[in-house]
Amino acid sequence: MNYRAMDHSVTALERAFQIAKSGDCKSVSDLRKQLRKEGYSLDKITGRTLFKQLDALIKAARCRS
Repeated sequence: MNYRAMDHSVTALERAFQIAKSGDCKSVSDLRKQLRKEGYSLDKITGRTLFKQLDALIKAARCRS
């Protein structure tokens, strides 16, 4: 994954979906690590439903690659 500085106009949740759709991560855990590296807070990236959504997007993106 490439390092990218936090874009203050993009929320952590929006960035999480961007990363998930990019195909650059293998898991939600990797996605959370990437968010942390970019300077985002993980306090809004919680919950089973959100994790399932992100996981599905990650898997779909990796299948397209």
